[in-house]
Amino acid sequence: MRPLPPPSDRWSRWLPVLTWAQAYRREVALADAVAALVVALMLIPQSLAYALLAGMPPQTGLYASIAPLVVYALLGTSTALAVGPAAVTSLMTAASAGALHAVASPDYAWAVWWLALLCGLWSLALGLLRLGALAQWLSHPVLHGFVAASALLIAASQLRHLLGVQAEGTTLPQLLPALAQALPHVHGPTLAFGLGTLLGLWLARRHAAAVLRRLGWPAARAALAAKLAPVLVLAVATMISAGLDAQAHGVRVVGAIGSGLPVWTWAPAEQWRWSYIEPLLLPALLLALVGFVESVSVGQSLAARRRERLDPNAELRALGAANVASACSGGFAVTGGFARSVVNFEAGARTPLAGLWTAGVLALAAWQLTPLLHSLPQAALAATIVLAVLGLVDGPAFVRVWRYSRSDFAAMALTALLTLTVGVEAGLAGGALASVALLLWRHSRPHIAVVGRVPGTEHFRNVQRHRVQTWPELLSLRVDESLTFANARYLEDWIAAQVAAHPHVRHVVLQCSAVNDIDASALESLLTIEERLRSAGVTLHLSEVKGPVMDRLRHSELPTRLQGRIHLTHHQAVQALTAGARPGSGPQ
Repeated sequence: MRPLPPPSDRWSRWLPVLTWAQAYRREVALADAVAALVVALMLIPQSLAYALLAGMPPQTGLYASIAPLVVYALLGTSTALAVGPAAVTSLMTAASAGALHAVASPDYAWAVWWLALLCGLWSLALGLLRLGALAQWLSHPVLHGFVAASALLIAASQLRHLLGVQAEGTTLPQLLPALAQALPHVHGPTLAFGLGTLLGLWLARRHAAAVLRRLGWPAARAALAAKLAPVLVLAVATMISAGLDAQAHGVRVVGAIGSGLPVWTWAPAEQWRWSYIEPLLLPALLLALVGFVESVSVGQSLAARRRERLDPNAELRALGAANVASACSGGFAVTGGFARSVVNFEAGARTPLAGLWTAGVLALAAWQLTPLLHSLPQAALAATIVLAVLGLVDGPAFVRVWRYSRSDFAAMALTALLTLTVGVEAGLAGGALASVALLLWRHSRPHIAVVGRVPGTEHFRNVQRHRVQTWPELLSLRVDESLTFANARYLEDWIAAQVAAHPHVRHVVLQCSAVNDIDASALESLLTIEERLRSAGVTLHLSEVKGPVMDRLRHSELPTRLQGRIHLTHHQAVQALTAGARPGSGPQ
C-alpha cells in the first residue's frame, strides 16, 4: 500500500499558498508589493475598459479584479499569473448574454452573473476530475484563428465608441453595415478623443522605452515604465475631458462610477429556472476552456523562465474558484491575462501572494478613487481596447500554418470565418470539431511504408526514400501509427492491395516499432489479415512489438492463431525468412 504523504503535503496540494507562505520573508513581501502597485495601476483602466466590452457597469470591472485575485493567490500555482477580466472572455461574455437578453437590462446582468458562476463550476469540476488535458483538444491553429478573429470583432465593436455613433451587432455582417450607415453621423469631439488616445497609446508603446533609455534609465526599468505609459495617456485624456467639459459637448464619458467595496451578490429565486440556466451551460463551458487555455499558456511560459512547474489541474481549480468569487462579488468571468501577467513578472512578483497586494490596491481604488474617473471618455477606453486586441492578431501565423499544413490551415480559417460571421461560440465549437475531425481523418489513414535494409546495416528504411535491399518473396511493412478501429479496415485493404500487386510474396512482416496500441477492432483486423494471407499461401509475421502491446496480445488468440512468428527485431525476422536468398529488386 502506498504511504500517505505528510499532512502538510496533502494540504498544500489543495492550498498551494501553504508552500509559498513557508518561505515568505520581508524582502519577498517587498518585491510582491512593488509588483502589485505596478499591476494595479495597469488594471484600473483595463478593468473599466473590459467591463465596457462585456456590457457591464464600469465598477464591475474593478470588482472582477479584486476577489478573484485573492482566491487565486490562495489556490494558484503560478508565481506571476495575474487574474482578472480579459478581452476575449469579455467578448464571449457579451456575445453569450447579449444573444439572450438586451444589454443593460436586469436579465442581461444576471445572465453575465450565471456565466461567471457556471464557468467557475465547470472549471472546478474539470479540475477535481483531473481533466486539465481536455484543453489540448483546442489545437494551436484553432486558437490562433479564434483569437485573431475575436480581436477583429472586438476592434470592430469598439468603433462605435470611437466614432460616437450608434451601431449594434455582434458579428461583422451585423457591425459593418451598421457602422457604414452611421458614418454621416460621426461625432467630431468624440472622434478627436478616440484618435488622440490611440495616437498617444501607440507612441507610448513604440517609443516610451527608447526615450526613457536615452534619459539614462536602466533598460529593465524603462521597459517596465513604458508598460505603464497607457495609464498616463488615459489620465491626460481624463484631465482634458474634465477641463473642456467634454460631456457638455456630447462626448460620452464613464460618468458616475459606483464607489465602495464589492458586496455579496446572489441571483434571486426567480432567476433559478432551468429554462434560464440551460442556454448558458455550453457558452460557460467554452468560456471555461478558453480562459483556462489562455491562462495556463501564459503561466507555463512565465514558469519556464523561472524553472518552475505549473499543475494544470490545480490551475483549473484555482480559476474555477476565482470565477465563482467574481460572480459572488458582482464581477464577471475572469482569466489569467497575458499583458498584466508579464508586467507582474517583470515588476518582480515572487509569489502568488502578490495578488493579495494587488487586490488591496484595487479595493482602495474602488473605495476612494472612482470619482476621479468620472470624466474619462468612453472613446479613450475604446482606444485602449482596440490597441490591446489588435496586438493579438498574429497574421504571420496564418502564413506559417498554410505553408506547413493545409489541413490545419483549413481548421484555422474555418474557426476565424465562423467567429467573424456567426459568433464566437460557433467559431470555437466549429474549430474544435474541425480539429477532432482532422485528427480522426489522419488517424484513419496512417502512413504505411514498404521498407528494405540499408546495405551493411541492420536498419530498415522506406524503399521510396532510400537505396535499400529487398527480397521478392518478402514484403516488409512499417505502420507509423497505433492500430485502432479508425484505421483497422484501411490496414486490411492496404496489405491486400500490396500482396495482390506482388504475386511472388510468400511472407509479410509487419514492423510494429511505431505501434503504441492495438485495440479490439484492430486485433480482429489482424486476425482477418492473417486468415486471408494464409488462404493465399502467404505467412504473416510481426516484429518489434512493444512490451505493453505484447502484454495485451498475450491475452488474445492472435499468438496461437498466427502461422508466422513474432520476432524481437525486424532484422532477425528478415534474416530468418531470407536465409540463403540474394537480395534483389523486391516489392517497391
